[in-house]
Formats: sequence, structure tokens, C-alpha cells
Amino acid sequence: MNFDNEISRKGTNSVKWDINERVFGTKDVLPMWVADMDFQAPEIVVKELAQKVNHGIFGYSIPMVETSEAITGWLKRRHQWVVNSSSITYSPGVVFAISMVIQEYTSPGDKILIQSPIYTPFFEMIEKNNRTVLNSPLILKNNRYYIDFDDLEKNLDPSVKLFLLCNPHNPGGRVWTREELIRLGQICLKHNILIVSDEIHSDLIIGDQPHIPFASISEEFANQSITLIAPSKTFNLAGLQASATIIPNRSLRTRFDKRQQQQGFFTLGTFGIIGMEAAYLHGDEWLDNLIEYLRKNVSYLMNFIESNLPKVKVIRPDASYLVWLDCRELGLTDSELKDVLIKKGKLGLEPGTKYGPGGEGFVRINIGCPISTLKEGLNRLKVALS
Repeated sequence: MNFDNEISRKGTNSVKWDINERVFGTKDVLPMWVADMDFQAPEIVVKELAQKVNHGIFGYSIPMVETSEAITGWLKRRHQWVVNSSSITYSPGVVFAISMVIQEYTSPGDKILIQSPIYTPFFEMIEKNNRTVLNSPLILKNNRYYIDFDDLEKNLDPSVKLFLLCNPHNPGGRVWTREELIRLGQICLKHNILIVSDEIHSDLIIGDQPHIPFASISEEFANQSITLIAPSKTFNLAGLQASATIIPNRSLRTRFDKRQQQQGFFTLGTFGIIGMEAAYLHGDEWLDNLIEYLRKNVSYLMNFIESNLPKVKVIRPDASYLVWLDCRELGLTDSELKDVLIKKGKLGLEPGTKYGPGGEGFVRINIGCPISTLKEGLNRLKVALS
């Protein structure tokens, strides 16, 4: 795979490239915001999908034992996590699964714990389902996020039913250590809180800290948790709409499946199943190469910003192709920051305010792109912020 290859996505119904005017008010921006990459999927995935297209029959499909075996094999190889295939159920996407979890295991008015700044749909799914956000903000120290355990535990009460954990963290890119996860798990067990661990970025480890699946730590944690994964971020397959939900606790899993059925969910789409299987069975080498490319992109970004924009601080990610930039020293309001990026730099980034308290003065940039695109984006960032 040549990750340097520039491939136009314009005119492909791309959220990232085709709705600039709707998102930024002008077509004339370089979009580096939404979390998908500008790289083609692994060749084997494309080949398997093309074979199905040539077959020409697109009736109902259903995940088979081969699908679950592809997932369990992947988790064992990449994360040393042995998962029973019976623990796996499926959803069109992680956000959909989060909504199903909220609806099934909580009631209107219940509190759901999160840690901001955090992935925007965490807020949205809580509020749209008439639940209450309980936020325990992360602590930013020396350009790295930490959990405020004292704040977290002192605010818990019996109305807190669910904890939405982002592992690895988005937007900060933090990979939580085993010790941190154990402490979180012990707190949740003590207060009988169900842990939902969004691990969609877990395959994209670009730092030194390995990803620890929360449910892999102990049987107790596994039985008190639901893990959400997908090939979408890892292999750039978001448009195939396929994710896996791992629920070792049989009673919890039965309830989750019933809730999805009540919403009319029946099965994954044909291409989602094929893409998921092919990626998890044969995507290791492609992913290894991608990770090396992303590491180089991160290094380039850090060197560029240090040399050209010293007031901007980079929160170096342990995982993912999303980089969180601290622009607070520039002295701009969030509105002013947005304006100079769009109007002066012609650059479309994610505003930090979308990620809740603690996101003010930050922006998120997507470096999952050819180095030529990254260089262009950073030059525009320099024009905007110099």
C-alpha cells in the first residue's frame, strides 16, 4: 500500500470532502476534521468486496461463525484478549450501540458518567435519550491527560447507572494504563455501575503504551462491562456500517439483543460483513504499515508546529490519527479561532468546544492522510495562526 498516493474523494458523497459549505460555510477549505482517513482500504478487502459486486446478488446476509472467528482471532493476535465467540453481537455502528446500551440499561433521568473533553456523541446520546450527563473532567498536565479519581468518586451516587469510557481517549489520544483501568473498574464495581468501553481506536497504537481491553483485566470486569469495537477507524471502513459489541455477561447480552430487535435491527449489510471478515483476517500487515506512516506524520506535525507555531501545544497521541492541539496561548476566543482557520487559513478542523468542558481553546486535526495533504494543511494552519 502506497500511503503517499493522493486519491480524490470529491463527488463520492463523502462527509469529509463533499459538505464543506454545510459545515464551514464555504467550499474553499481543506477538510481535516471528521474521523476517517484518506487512504484506500487493504487490497484484500477491496478484492473481496469486488468479488461480491461481480456476483451481483445482494440479498439478506447474516454474520456467520467465520465472522466471529475473524474477530476473536484479531483480538487475540493484536491485544492478547481471548474472547468467547458467543460474547459477540453486532450493530451498524458504535454510536448506535451506545444509544442501545443507554436505552436498555438506564432509565430517563438516570445519570451517565463521562470524562470531558470527550467524543461528541457521548453527550448527544445521553441527552437525546433524556438521561443526565455527569461529567468528571480529565486533568491536563504537561500536555497529557490524567483521570481525576477523587473528583470522579466523590460525585457518584445511586442515580449513576452507566460509565461511558473512551479507551483509547478521543480527542486526546490517551491510552489508559492497566493501573488506571483497574482503579476505574474497582470504583464502578463498588458503586454497581455498568462500564461501556468504546475501544474503536484501540488498533491504532502509535505510542509506547499498549492498549489494554478493559474486559480483559478480570472476569469481574468482563461481567460488568460492554466493549465496543469496529474495523471502521482501523481500516477506513466507516461507510460499511458494521461494528461488534462484546458482552461476556449472558444476561446483559440477551437484553442488548432484545433492545436492538425492538428498534428493528435484524442484521448487518452484506458489504459490512465481508469487509469486517477480510480486514480482521488479513489486515495485519496493512495496519502495521499504516501505523508506521502515522508515526511519521505525527513526528512531522510536532516538528512543524514547534518550529513555526510555538504558542500551539501538541497533545501527542498514544493512539489514533487524530491530534489535539492546544491553542489557548494564542489568546483567541473560540469564535475567533474558528474564523481565522476558515477565512484566513482555508482550513477545516474540529473545534474543541464540541468536546465539552475542557475543550475551549483547542482544535482537533486529522492526520490520516498522505504527507502531501498534511504539509498543505499545516502550511494553512501557519497562515491562519501566525
